[in-house]
Amino acid sequence: MPLAIITGANRGLGLEFVRQYNAAGWDIITINRRSSAELDALAAAGSVRNIEADLTNDDSLKQAVAQIDDDAVDLLINNAGTMGDGSFADLGFEYQKFGTFNRDEWHRVFDINVCTPMALSELLVDKLAAAQNPVVVTISSMMGSNELNTFGNSYACRAGQAAVNSIMRSMGMNLREHGIAAVALHPGWVRTEMGGPKADLQPEDAIRACIETLSAITLEDGGRFVAYHGGAMPY
Repeated sequence: MPLAIITGANRGLGLEFVRQYNAAGWDIITINRRSSAELDALAAAGSVRNIEADLTNDDSLKQAVAQIDDDAVDLLINNAGTMGDGSFADLGFEYQKFGTFNRDEWHRVFDINVCTPMALSELLVDKLAAAQNPVVVTISSMMGSNELNTFGNSYACRAGQAAVNSIMRSMGMNLREHGIAAVALHPGWVRTEMGGPKADLQPEDAIRACIETLSAITLEDGGRFVAYHGGAMPY
């Protein structure tokens, strides 16, 4: 069976990725700072294994990867992330407005959103290269698109997602020689704790579309910024 590694899978989009890939017969390893009752229930049913790790600590990430005995990894989903302090769901585009800069908040956003996918992809590159048609995907957002930024604000969130798009663009080119396709993925505006109740999509619908899109990714797609429905997103 194919193997997927998913970070930030204890809730929200990550948990829905686990549910749907599990139902499709995949083996799944999740890496999270902490588990949840929902994830524990999936693990108890088999085919899902959770490894707890500090995703912003390189030694902890190395220890987590050392626990993965499988020779080949077919899919890495870098899903763990944060929009920063406060609530976009409550504030909308007034979130992180000009005049509210907090250096510690920016450090946290970049640490988990940008540095962790970079570090984990490097740690797993040999296992990914051993698979057939392996894919690395980092969850980004339309908030990271400079072209689609017509409201401003959300400074740390936008900057972090734009950085995600940049590293995945480069990774798509650099990992091609290893036979690995690397892409950034916009999952849509989804009704999660992060996205809020006004979002367009239910998690199960968004992730179903994401999985269909990822199943069609080829090496030639490496470096793209794609939407959940398979279309191209502007950088």
